[in-house]
Order: sequence, then C-alpha cells, then structure tokens
Amino acid sequence: MKISIVIGILFFSTLFACEKKDDDRFIFFLHNRFLEEHDLNELHPEFGRTEYLEIINEFKKSGFEVISEKRYGNVNVSEYAGGIVTQIDSLIKNGTEPEKITVVGTSKGGYIAQYVSSLANNPDLSYVFVASFRSSDIENFPEINYCGNILTIYEKSDPFGVSALVRKETSTCEIKHFKEIELITGMGHGFLFKPLKGWIEPTLKWANGNYELN
Repeated sequence: MKISIVIGILFFSTLFACEKKDDDRFIFFLHNRFLEEHDLNELHPEFGRTEYLEIINEFKKSGFEVISEKRYGNVNVSEYAGGIVTQIDSLIKNGTEPEKITVVGTSKGGYIAQYVSSLANNPDLSYVFVASFRSSDIENFPEINYCGNILTIYEKSDPFGVSALVRKETSTCEIKHFKEIELITGMGHGFLFKPLKGWIEPTLKWANGNYELN
C-alpha cells in the first residue's frame, strides 16, 4: 500500500498552494532502510516497528512543516538525494531562507541526507545525520562532502554509527557549525526506530537554529 508516498508528495505540493509564512521552518525527514523494504506496521526481528509516523508527529508538534514520504524499492541513494535537492531549491526560490531548512536522516536516510548536503553545496542549510557513518565510509564513499550546519548523532552500542569527525576534516565546503552526540541507550541500531528524546530533542534544537544545543 503506497498511501504514505502519495501523502508525502501531495503535502509537498500543497506548500505552495497555501500562503507561506515568513517564520515557517521545514524539516525533510528521511527514514531508515528497513521501512523502505517493509510495510509501516511490519516488525523488525530485533528492533520492532519503525515508528515513522510518531517521529514525524514529534516534528509537527514542535511547529515544523514536515516533508517526508515512505520510500519503496531500495532506492538509489544519490539519485534520491538529487530529488530532495530539487525540492529544496524550489522552497528557496519561493522565498524560504535556507537557514530555515533542515534535512534529517536516520540510517540509510542519513546517507541520503549526506548526499543532499554534498549535492546542494549550500553552507546555510542544516542537517542531522543519525546513525549513518562508519570509518570505512571515507574509502567507500569518497564523493560525500559535508556542507552546511552538521549535527551527527550515534549510539555507542550501534556498529553502524561512530564519530564522523574525520569526514568533517576531509570535507572542503564551509561548515559553520558542527556537533556530535554519542548516546548510550544500550539499544544498538534500534534507538532510531523510535522518537527517543535523546535524538529527537537535539534534532529539534538544531532545526530551530540552536547550534549550541542549550
């Protein structure tokens, strides 16, 4: 059932049919790989259900306009990122300041977000990469070049997430703000399946331009 995709696309298209407010802030949310290949209510054998709608609701409750869709079919990361960049460009052309746009990605969604950062090449955009960096990425994905205000969040017990400081140091674009958060939940990669305060709250602060996270 692809209702979620339709909702995501229609939601984006209606942004321009309504009167845009000057103080609108936008979050593009890109979910994990498991949800891309399974239905909304399917359970991961170890981590349970991906609480996609609950995560989006946390963003909406905090006043953000959320642009998201449930992906299907193991999408190509860089190609999908190109589509997000097109949407971001449309927002900016319609008067949204890039400082009010944040791209948030978890796991595979975080890799898509990294490609968005590289392709958009706009130091005024903001990003939150959740559980989406491994040391081998420098060799495996040399084309990724961080650009923008970057927050990375990873979990100590998660083998799929470590400090991305080395990526920051090898990136050539301007990075005005960069912070990392290491969580200790004991949940491994499963921490991103739920809207835990440990990653949701700093994400909301970052998307509001609070780069000190205080």
